[in-house]
Amino acid sequence: MPDFKRGLLVWLFFVIGLTACSIVPVAPDVAYSTKAKAHLYQLGQWSFEGRMSLTGNKDAWSATVAWAHVPAKEEIKLSGPLGQGGTVIGLTNQVVSIDRGNGDVQTSGQPEVFVSQQLGMFVPLRSLRYWVVGLPEPGQGYEETGSGFKQAGWLVDYRQMQSVGNEAMPRKITVMNGQVKLKLVIDEWVLDSVSTR
Repeated sequence: MPDFKRGLLVWLFFVIGLTACSIVPVAPDVAYSTKAKAHLYQLGQWSFEGRMSLTGNKDAWSATVAWAHVPAKEEIKLSGPLGQGGTVIGLTNQVVSIDRGNGDVQTSGQPEVFVSQQLGMFVPLRSLRYWVVGLPEPGQGYEETGSGFKQAGWLVDYRQMQSVGNEAMPRKITVMNGQVKLKLVIDEWVLDSVSTR
């Protein structure tokens, strides 16, 4: 076989090999199951980084999000493109705080009402703490669907799951009711010492 044909053949196998590698998913999709996730109620610490968008009847915005959970405390960092407009939302027990980085930290004992006033749309913050992990909020009824559940007038839909160690964690989540639609894409989970990276 002439050298140029042999070289062409080697090059074709190389390109085919690269193409085959590029279509192999990094993390396999795993089907959602409420029962299979019940043990995560006991998870003490977790965090994730990702992107979110919030759409209402009259307004819409998007941000990158970094959410860290430790027992009885949530810290949610939101920022726009290139880290602009950073806001930190803290939730401890029934007290919420909002810090926009200007030295003026505002607090309230009514988390959902206060955050909704700041964002211009209602966000079920306390329920969301469970929903992002893939769990219904305890103490409230819910109805399972094929890819999530309905709870307190909201549809929580897990569009895609990802493997994090031995756990199947949400990657794409949609939370919506008749007025608000929240989309969340999680790029990295950390469950104690287990990470997607």
